[in-house]
Amino acid sequence: MTRKIVIEPITRIEGHGKVTIHLDDRGNVDQARLHVTQVRGFEKFCEGRLFWEMPVITARICGICPVSHHLASAKAGDVILGVKLTPTAEMLRRLIHMAQIVQSHALHFFYLASPDLLFGMDADPAKRNIMGLIAEKPEIARKGVKLRAFGQKIIEMLGDKRVHPNAAIPGGMNKALSPDRRDEILSQVDDIIADCQFAIDLVKEYYAQHSEEATTFASFGTGYLGLVDNDGNVEYYDGKLRLKDSQGITLEDNVAPENYLSIIEEKVEDWSYLKFPYYKKLGYPVGMYRVGPLGRLNVADGCDTPLANKEFGNFKKLGNNGVVQGSLYYHYARLIETLNAAEKIKLLVQDEIICSQEIWVNSSEINEEGIGVIEAPRGTLFHHYWVDTSGKIRKVNLIVATGNNNLAMNRAVYEVAKGFIKDGKLTEGILNRVEVAIRCYDPCLSCSTHALGQMPLVIQLVSSRGEVINEVSAG
Repeated sequence: MTRKIVIEPITRIEGHGKVTIHLDDRGNVDQARLHVTQVRGFEKFCEGRLFWEMPVITARICGICPVSHHLASAKAGDVILGVKLTPTAEMLRRLIHMAQIVQSHALHFFYLASPDLLFGMDADPAKRNIMGLIAEKPEIARKGVKLRAFGQKIIEMLGDKRVHPNAAIPGGMNKALSPDRRDEILSQVDDIIADCQFAIDLVKEYYAQHSEEATTFASFGTGYLGLVDNDGNVEYYDGKLRLKDSQGITLEDNVAPENYLSIIEEKVEDWSYLKFPYYKKLGYPVGMYRVGPLGRLNVADGCDTPLANKEFGNFKKLGNNGVVQGSLYYHYARLIETLNAAEKIKLLVQDEIICSQEIWVNSSEINEEGIGVIEAPRGTLFHHYWVDTSGKIRKVNLIVATGNNNLAMNRAVYEVAKGFIKDGKLTEGILNRVEVAIRCYDPCLSCSTHALGQMPLVIQLVSSRGEVINEVSAG
C-alpha cells in the first residue's frame, strides 16, 4: 500500500507550488516531486505585440524580479534594432540591475530564509518568520529592510516605480540620472556595503555552528551554468556562457548567449507547468544543471570587486576543485553577490559619465530575431523573440531563471525527504526541511504564477484508499 504526503502551498517563496511525497509500504520515501501549479502563457499572448512593448509587458511576469525581465527584453530589442548602446545607457542599465540584485537577495535572505537559520528548522512556526525576526532580532531585521529599500529606491529613481519600472527601452534608456540623485546614492552606499558584510558574517557564523548540516543538506552533484566576463569573473549584465560539471571540469566555455540553444534543451512533464531545461549533450535528466548564486560562483574564477572577491576565495575553499555542492551554501553565495552588487553600484555612481544625457540610440533597422540574456538574481534568464519586418512579434521563447533549477529543486526535495522521513513518521520540522530545500534556490514561481502571499500550510498523509491517517498544519 503506497501513501502520499502533500505539501500545499509551499511557504515563504514567491509564487504557488506544492510538493508530493510518495511513501513505500514501509513508510519510507519512494518518490518526491515539486509541482508548479499554474500556467502563465506569456510566450503565447505576446504574439502580435510590437517588440517595443515587450520590456513593459514582460516585466509583468513577476513583481519580485521585474527588472530582470525588463532588461533581458530590452537587450533582445537592441539586437532587433542592431544597435550598440551608449556608455551611459549601459551604465544605467547595470546600475538598475545591481539595485535589483541587492533588493532581491536582501528580500530572500532576511525575510524568507534567515528565520530557518537563526531560529532553527524545528522552531515554532509562529516564531520562525519575519515577524519573529523583527520581535527577537530587530537589528538584523532593520538591516534587511534597509538593504532592500536601498535597491528599490535606485529602481524608482531610474524607472519611476519600485515595481514594474519603465526605464530601459530598445536602444537605451528613457531617463537620465541627475547629479543630485547620483550623490544621494553615493552618500548611502558605504553603509550598504557594511551591512552586506554584516550579513555575510551572520551566515558564516551559522555554517560554523552547523558545519555538517551545511555540507550534507540537499547536497548532490550537478552541472553549473552562468555568465562570465572576459577575465572569468562573475558577470550579471553581459558576458559569455560557461558550463561546468560537478567536478569543476569545464564542459562549455565562451558560448555566445545567442547560441544558448546549442547547449540547452527543454522538456515538459505532465505533472508541472514549469518546463525542465537540461544540458542537451548529456540528455534528460542526466544533464541537470544549477544556476543562480551557487551556479555563478561555481563556474567563475572570481569577482571583479575587492571585498566580494575576498569572500569568493573563502567560498571556493568549501568545495572540491572549487565546486560547492550543498544547497544551503546558496545563501553564502547570494550574500557574496549582494556585496559584489553594492560595490559595483559605488563604482558606477563614482563615474561622472553616468549622469550624461546620451542615453538612447535610434535605428530604422529591423532584424528578424533578437535574444537577450541576463543573470537575474535567481539565475540565467533567456528572452528570445522572432519578429516580422514591421517589428511585430511572431514567436517568443522564455527560459526563466527558476526553470533552469527545476530538475535540481526536484532532486533537493527528494534527497531531503528521503533523508528525514522514516517509517511514515511526520513532524512539522521534517516537512519544513523539505521547504527549506526549495527555499535555498529562492524560486520565483511568480514567474510562472505571478502570485505572492501568506497562506496556511496543511500536510496530509493519505492512504491509497483516500483516508487521512496523519495531518500537520501551520500558518
